[in-house]
Amino acid sequence: MSAGPDPTGPAWPGPAWSGPAWTVRAAVRAFRRAHPEIGDEVCVGLSGGADSLALTAAAAAEFAAVTALVVDHGLQPGSDRVARDAAGAARGLGVRARVLVVVVDPDGSGPEAAARAARYAALDAARDGRPVLLAHTLDDQAETVLLGLGRGSGARSLRGMAGWDAPWGRPLLGVRTDGTRAACRALGLDWWEDPHNVDPAFTRVRLRREVLPLLEEVLGGGVAEGLARTAGLLRTDDDELDRLAAAVPVATGGALDVSTLEPLTQAVLTRVLRRWLRAHGCPSPTYAHLTAVAALVTRWHGQGGVAVGGAGPAEPGVSGGRGRLVARRRHGKLVLEIDRVSGAGS
Repeated sequence: MSAGPDPTGPAWPGPAWSGPAWTVRAAVRAFRRAHPEIGDEVCVGLSGGADSLALTAAAAAEFAAVTALVVDHGLQPGSDRVARDAAGAARGLGVRARVLVVVVDPDGSGPEAAARAARYAALDAARDGRPVLLAHTLDDQAETVLLGLGRGSGARSLRGMAGWDAPWGRPLLGVRTDGTRAACRALGLDWWEDPHNVDPAFTRVRLRREVLPLLEEVLGGGVAEGLARTAGLLRTDDDELDRLAAAVPVATGGALDVSTLEPLTQAVLTRVLRRWLRAHGCPSPTYAHLTAVAALVTRWHGQGGVAVGGAGPAEPGVSGGRGRLVARRRHGKLVLEIDRVSGAGS
């Protein structure tokens, strides 16, 4: 497997790889060695910011073929120029580049979530079977965990972002944002400063600029690293619980046998129920959904069904037509039904 040019020399005319630039490149090299399945050709999600530009430079040095995918969300005046400049910077590093123009549909999820959904969809459509490297840093991971803590989201959120979750790779989760800026300076690369990154209207901006610095001051530093470490520890635990849940047999026809569920610990039971609900028409079960459905097993006293969301055409194992999806306990089994009548009880 080719590891790119010798680390003592540059990948293109310019400064030698050393110091902060080598830190970024070493992270990409370590990622590639840890995941040989990704192969020699990759895409990189490039915004033109310091994080993604440093990642693109390092990827160009470590992989045989790199394509930079630049997403133009069209959310700011001049976004087309920013996208063209980012693509030009990528080509200056010796990699191919494509600009992907997307339309962001707010769809009630908020501008950040809508833009993220549009970006991932565009990257997935353009990658042509190749993995996509994303420039999330240790700081981004810390913010993700802190958001999960504040929202009471549980281990699935607190585990943070995965370093490799095919087709998405995040080689820089151990690198600080100030490290990518230092790398760009060392390599003579000019990056774009996204005005959204300083706009306090965005929750993550306030976390980054107000909450995390205050925590660092109060706790004497190391908070971002501690949050990222917490994500790694919880990921290990969560993966094991998911493995145990995946081994639980599910009855044919889409129903769950209560006698199989009753011996399970709460942690495993909620994972089995989440998998079951997602497979049959409830794509994003909430904490309230899971707690109420679990009570049909652990605290059964003849209560009625639990509404778990709207439903489209009936799924396999789900009775009824269109309406509200309801989980019920019937004859020793948990079943999902579509309730077209007001009220979820039975």
